[in-house]
Amino acid sequence: MEFFLLIVALLFVTVLVVGVSERIGLPYPILMLLFALAAGFLPFMPAMHINPELILPIFLPPLLFATAQRSSWSVFRLRWKALIRLAVILIVVTAGAVAATAWTLAPMLSLPLAIALGAIVAPPDPVSVDAIATKVRMPRRLTSLLETEGLFNDAMAIVIFQLAVTATLNGTEVGWQIVPQFVLGAAAATVLGFAMAWLIGALNRFVPNLVARCAATLVAPYAVYLLAEEIHASGVVAVVVTALELGRRARPQDSQERLTRTAFWEVLEMLATGLAFGFMGIEMNRVVIEEGANLISFIPGVVLICAVVIAVRAGWMFITHYLPRSRSNGPAAAKDALVLTWCGMRGLATLALALALPVNDAAGNPIEGRNFAVVTACAVLLATLVIPGLTLPSLMRVLKLQDNEKLLSRQRRALANRAQHTAMGKLKSSPELAALPEEYRQVITRRLQTLHTLLITDEPEVDTLHGEKLAKYRHIITVSDALQSQALNAARDELLRARNEPGVDPHMVDDIVQRLDRRTMTLDR
Repeated sequence: MEFFLLIVALLFVTVLVVGVSERIGLPYPILMLLFALAAGFLPFMPAMHINPELILPIFLPPLLFATAQRSSWSVFRLRWKALIRLAVILIVVTAGAVAATAWTLAPMLSLPLAIALGAIVAPPDPVSVDAIATKVRMPRRLTSLLETEGLFNDAMAIVIFQLAVTATLNGTEVGWQIVPQFVLGAAAATVLGFAMAWLIGALNRFVPNLVARCAATLVAPYAVYLLAEEIHASGVVAVVVTALELGRRARPQDSQERLTRTAFWEVLEMLATGLAFGFMGIEMNRVVIEEGANLISFIPGVVLICAVVIAVRAGWMFITHYLPRSRSNGPAAAKDALVLTWCGMRGLATLALALALPVNDAAGNPIEGRNFAVVTACAVLLATLVIPGLTLPSLMRVLKLQDNEKLLSRQRRALANRAQHTAMGKLKSSPELAALPEEYRQVITRRLQTLHTLLITDEPEVDTLHGEKLAKYRHIITVSDALQSQALNAARDELLRARNEPGVDPHMVDDIVQRLDRRTMTLDR
């Protein structure tokens, strides 16, 4: 009972912390981390240990799924080179550099455990980046790159972590078998992801209940993750592929489901992140009690590892992002590389992997060096999340980085006009329109002719059809609403196809589709 009370308390505190963060203008992951570390040392906090085997299955599937829903296949087709550089090679380089440093400075660490520590602190977190970037109006070209990096870097880090933990438990070594294992595991996970997306799509067509269909999107990431892990494939890749494929299969008529599902996943993502940070605070309390004065001896190694994590990312961004663009886009490329370095924020993946470190080996003996790894992971979180998160607004003001507003405005207008053109074409081809009185044909046509304005501005729309004539012309209004609903469905279908086209920003499409969904809900009242 004490454990469940603790979970409820952490969830309640998460809500409170998010409210406080909005009041003071501080991103909630930063405030949650500081609170969790402070709360872990309160005298009335229970001294309990969370089973490491439960951490990854509980936290990773829903949060990866929530993040992947914001992206699309077109992003990967467009940015596959950056994906390989950042989500694969950089993770391996960072994990290797940290492992070498830790193994040299901390004699209590075995080589496999040092590699596991490298995997823990290697992957930046898209949730933390998104929560902080939205506060400082970061250019979309950078946030898109960071989010793309954050989707698959967890997969590489987790594969390294799992191999290293297996070697730690069994007393073996980590070899080059990691490469074929990752490739085979990713391939099998991709197949599973497509299969799960097809199954959920078929289930959604069969189940009429809205709540049940939304619940299916919660079951799907857990189911595909556990299936993938059971066959020794990558659960992370399986979850991400499932989310991307479900996004590709989105149906235009599911307006209410999309609005409900978006709100549901925002709540779930927030609570799960807060819960993970709270568990980290409890774990740190346990480590401090066990180690006591020995923690002082950890400081040199921990500080140097934090410096290595930051330095590797800075060097990598300079080599891969600045140098290729230095001739054609010199100062701007340097500023972009600096911001990308600053945004290497660790978050949930680092938390979950640190908490998932086993306490005992296969023989039941305590794993020496585990506490050092947990303390180091917490220090890296502080160094890469709190410090950059607090200073990023000032950095953005100094650098004066801006999006190409004219280009973004043109892209948004093009999508809005595309939606309106499709809606008008659907309306004009409807035989039911011709059966309406001329007055109502003109009103319906005028409303759809200004649809693009509704999709690019926040100005409220004046309803010229409803009002005083509602009681007298209820039948005609019902027909007009049905016609508009069909036209809006056609517009949504066009936008959902556009979402998977190369070069189209899925965030922009999602925002426009959400406006169409809200418009449809007013018609369906």
